[in-house]
Amino acid sequence: MEFKRVVITGIGAITPLGNNVEEYWKNLMDGVSGSVPITHFDASKFKTRFACEVKNFDPQEHFDRKEARKLDRFAQFAMVAAEEAMQDSKLDLEAIDHDSAGVIWGSGIGGINTFLEEVRNYVSGDGTPRYSPFFIPKMISDIASGHISMKYNFRGPNFTTVSACASSTNAMIDALNYIRLGKASIILTGGSEASINEAGMGGFISMQAVSTRNDEYETASRPFCNTRDGFVMGEGGAALIFEELEHAKKRGAKIYAEVAGGGLSADAHHLTAPHPEGLGAMNVMKNALSDANMQPEEIDYINVHGTATPLGDVAELKGIKEVFGEHAYKLNVSSTKSMTGHLLGAAGAIETLAALCAVVNGVIPPTINHHETDPNIDPKFKLTFHNAEKREVKAALSNTFGFGGHNASVIVKKYSE
Repeated sequence: MEFKRVVITGIGAITPLGNNVEEYWKNLMDGVSGSVPITHFDASKFKTRFACEVKNFDPQEHFDRKEARKLDRFAQFAMVAAEEAMQDSKLDLEAIDHDSAGVIWGSGIGGINTFLEEVRNYVSGDGTPRYSPFFIPKMISDIASGHISMKYNFRGPNFTTVSACASSTNAMIDALNYIRLGKASIILTGGSEASINEAGMGGFISMQAVSTRNDEYETASRPFCNTRDGFVMGEGGAALIFEELEHAKKRGAKIYAEVAGGGLSADAHHLTAPHPEGLGAMNVMKNALSDANMQPEEIDYINVHGTATPLGDVAELKGIKEVFGEHAYKLNVSSTKSMTGHLLGAAGAIETLAALCAVVNGVIPPTINHHETDPNIDPKFKLTFHNAEKREVKAALSNTFGFGGHNASVIVKKYSE
């Protein structure tokens, strides 16, 4: 069968660099670090005391008090990003077929704040089981997509993908395929995460996965740098409206770009470490290119997973060199996690948004915080250090890799008839 074409017609974001798309993109271009001392809890006894928090976010500005009580922070982020994307898309809710509109969201952890709060209340009490009736509906990872669908009366496909840090890229690929196959005309997709609390931070610290540069927190996220010592935790989310091309054209929608294809793979190697030769990364990028029916030379920019872990950065670049050959040195590569930190299950959403903005604006966001060359990294790669770089971007690829060996890549390209 002939696949339907899928385009992006609306975008929204709430990130450590800004609470809407305009602020997010501007601060990416300016090379701003989103890392700050943790304010969500007293982190004085933790080995890591900083993170990339969302700033100046007041739920009361978006929800009434009763509604806010029903939403974990990750779901609040989902609703805020979704609303911006919906407004941006100018979808007429009176005119669309609600049975053909869906929500496919991604979150790797979900309502960990709610879980922690409810268990803490129980343990600190007299042993009598007093739990909020909203405990489970706030905590479960799928609830964000449920809330979004109820707000806009989207009655089509509705679920949440969970594949660790690849979750929201998985969600976008599922959205792409449902529309391609004619099972939906519109899907609001993306992802959100809010895990900066005692449990979330404590768990990653115990794995030695996060940076401990407390005295240099603003520059702690150092992808590709020889002094990198782990990622910086982030929070937030992004939403994108995926729409079937003819449906978008019929309503005169603004089209940002086309979703060309997506790929999935597994490392089948280790709980947390990447395949040392970048095998999973190599396979997922090959799969994405094949799905998009594109050649490696057609990609101008890769927004890498690039978490600033010693093993991960090297393995990903090995995979890129294997897939792209000499073209690997001609395309631009950057890790926006150097600015946003790592949003876990929401990483793919905000990073695909960054790749999309690179296509639309013809500018590559930089990799900041590079201090010392890593002798294990090929110096011929254009890693876009320090400053944004202007260049035409006809197509961009975004990589996300998750614990458990989950890999997902998505390609966006300039729209043309």
